[in-house]
Amino acid sequence: MTTSKASGAAASPTSSAGEAGRPRLISVRNAGRSRSTSARRRRRSSSIVLLLGLLATGVMWTVLAPGGNATETPDANEAVRQGRALFLQGCATCHGLNAQGSTEGPSLIGVGAAAVDFQMSTGRMPLAAPAAQADRKPPSYSETQIDQIAAYVQTLGGGTQVPELTEADLNDADLAEGGELFLANCAQCHQAAGAGAPLTYGKFAPSLSQATPEQVVEAMRTGPESMPVFGPGQINDDEAVAVAAYVRHLQDTPSPGGSSIGKYGPVPEGLVAWVIGIGALLGVCLWIGARQKL
Repeated sequence: MTTSKASGAAASPTSSAGEAGRPRLISVRNAGRSRSTSARRRRRSSSIVLLLGLLATGVMWTVLAPGGNATETPDANEAVRQGRALFLQGCATCHGLNAQGSTEGPSLIGVGAAAVDFQMSTGRMPLAAPAAQADRKPPSYSETQIDQIAAYVQTLGGGTQVPELTEADLNDADLAEGGELFLANCAQCHQAAGAGAPLTYGKFAPSLSQATPEQVVEAMRTGPESMPVFGPGQINDDEAVAVAAYVRHLQDTPSPGGSSIGKYGPVPEGLVAWVIGIGALLGVCLWIGARQKL
C-alpha cells in the first residue's frame, strides 16, 4: 500500500508537469502563427502603399508633364524619315547610302544641318556637273524638302544647326560693327561691295547680291568651297548677325553715282571713263578737224 501510494504520489507530479508543459507548446505555436500573420499583413500593406504611390506618381506626371515634347517628337521623326528617303533618292549616289562619302562626294557625317541648308538653298547641290567650284543656281528642292534632308543629316553626328534670324535681330544689329568685320575678314575675297572676285585654279569668291542673312551666317560657320570657317571664337553670334545685316545693307543701298557698273570699284569706272569718255572726246575732235578741212 505504501509503495503504491508513493508511486502514485511520484507519478502525479510527472503528470502534472506534462500537463503543464502542453500549454507552453501550444502558446509557442500560436505566437509563431501570429508573427507570420502580422508579417504577411505588413507585406500586403507595403504593396498597397507602393501601388498607391506609383498610381499617384503617374497621375501627377500626366497632369504636370509638359505636352510640347509629345507633339514635337513624331513631327521630328517624320521629318527625318522623309529626309532619309529624299537623301537616298537624290544624294546617296555621290555621298553614299549612309552619307559616309565616296569618290564622287565627301562624307556628310558631322557637317550639320546648316551646311546642307546652305548648299541646297543656293542650288549648289545637287551638283549639275563636276567643276572647279559649284555656282549658285535656283534650288532643285523645295524649302520643306531641304529642311527634311537637313534634319536627317543633323542626326548623323550632329553639327552646326541652321541659324534662326528674325527681322528684329537684323534691325537691332550693329551695322557699323558689321561693316568693320566684313572689311577686315571678307572684303579680300568678296570685294568691298560684296560683288565677288576670281581666285586661283578656276575658283572664285561669289557675289553676295543674292545671299540671304541666314546663308551669310551659314557660310561663315561652315566654310563652303574655299571659304575659311569663322567659328564663335573668332566671330560670335551677335557679330555674325551684324555681318549679315551689313551684307543686306549692301544689297539694298542704291548707288549714289548712278549705275554701279557691277560694284567692282574704281577700275571698271576708270575704264569706262577712258574708253567712252576719252573716246567720245577724240571723236568730237576728229569731227571738228574734218569739218575745218572742208
